[in-house]
Amino acid sequence: MTVTLPGRPTALPPLPAARQVAEAARRRGAALDADGAFPDQEIVALHHAGLMAAPLDWLRQGEAGAATLAGVLCAIGAGSLPLGRVYEGHVNALGLLHRLGGAPQRALLEPEIRAGRLFGVWNTDDRAAPLRLERRGTGGILRGRKILASGAGWVERPLVTAATPEGAVMVLPHLRQGERADLSSWQASGMRASATGAVDLDGIELSEGEILGAPGDYLRQPYFSSGHWRCLAVQTGGMAELLSLLRTHLVGAGRDGDAQQRARVADCAIALETARLWVDRAARMAAEPLEDEAEALVAYVNLARGAVERGAARMIEDVQRSVGLAGLMRPHPIERLSRDLGTYLRQPAPDYALQSGAAHVLGQPGW
Repeated sequence: MTVTLPGRPTALPPLPAARQVAEAARRRGAALDADGAFPDQEIVALHHAGLMAAPLDWLRQGEAGAATLAGVLCAIGAGSLPLGRVYEGHVNALGLLHRLGGAPQRALLEPEIRAGRLFGVWNTDDRAAPLRLERRGTGGILRGRKILASGAGWVERPLVTAATPEGAVMVLPHLRQGERADLSSWQASGMRASATGAVDLDGIELSEGEILGAPGDYLRQPYFSSGHWRCLAVQTGGMAELLSLLRTHLVGAGRDGDAQQRARVADCAIALETARLWVDRAARMAAEPLEDEAEALVAYVNLARGAVERGAARMIEDVQRSVGLAGLMRPHPIERLSRDLGTYLRQPAPDYALQSGAAHVLGQPGW
C-alpha cells in the first residue's frame, strides 16, 4: 500500500497541472469504482505537479489565491470526485495549520507537506469510543476512534478533534499507511474510491507540535462554515463533467437537434454556471473575512450549499432523462458519476444551513 514520492514537482501552472492530473484520474475512474479503492497514483501525480504543497502559498495570497484554489478544486473534481474529496480534506488541514499553527507546528509539519505527505480532516467520532486527549506534560496520548474518515489508511497526518476537560482541541497524529484503518463499514453507493472508514487512534502519543490551537478553535466561526465552499467547488467540477458527458452522448447519438434535449441541456448549463458563480464569490469572501461581516459570510456559504445541491440534483435527473437506461448501466461513466455526485451532495445539516441563511436574509433591511 505504500506510495513512494520520487522526483521533483513539475513547472506547469496550477490549473493546467490540475487538469492533467484530472485526465489521468478520469481514465482510471472505472477501475477504481470498487469498495476500498483509493486514487494512490493520482495523489502521487498531485505531488509531482506541485499541488500538494501549493495551498500553503495560495493561503497567503488572499482573493487571488482563493480563486486559484477554486479553479484547481473544480478541475480535480471533474476528473474524479473521490480524488477531489481527499484533496479538499488535505487543503482543509493545511488551512487550519496556516490559521492556527505556531512555530512548533510549522517546523514539524511544513517539511512533510513539501515532501508530499497526505493530510486530512476527520471530525466524526465513533459514539462507542469518542476520541479524547489525555494530557501528559506538553503533549498527550489519544484514546478512541474516528469514523467516516476519507483517506483512511492513506492519510499520514490527519487533523482530528479530540475531547479534553477544557473542550475539543485539534491534534495531528502521525500514522503509517495501511495501519489502524477499517473500511468495511463504508457501503455507500458512490464515492467508493475515497477509502472512507473508521480509524483506531487509541494509544497514539503526541508531542507539543502535534497539538494545534486552543479548545473550540475547530468550530470557530466564520471559518468552520465558510470553508464549505471548497466542497462546493469539487462538486461543481462533478457537475461540469456531467454536462460534458451529456453533450458527448447527445452529439454522438445524433440527438442534439431535439428540442426537448436542448431544453434539458440549457437547464444543466444554467445550473452549472449558477454553481460556479456562487462558489467563486464564496471563495473570494472567505479568503479575507471581515470581523463585522462574519455572519453574512456564513449565511452566504450556507445559501451557496443549497444552490449547488439543488442544481446538481436537478442536473442528475435531467441527464438521466436525456440518456435513458444506458446512463444507469455500469460501466457507463454517467452512471458512476451520478452515484458519486449524489453521494457527495449528502453533507451534514442541509436544512439547518438553509434556515440559517434565510434567517440572516430576513434580518437585513437589504441583502
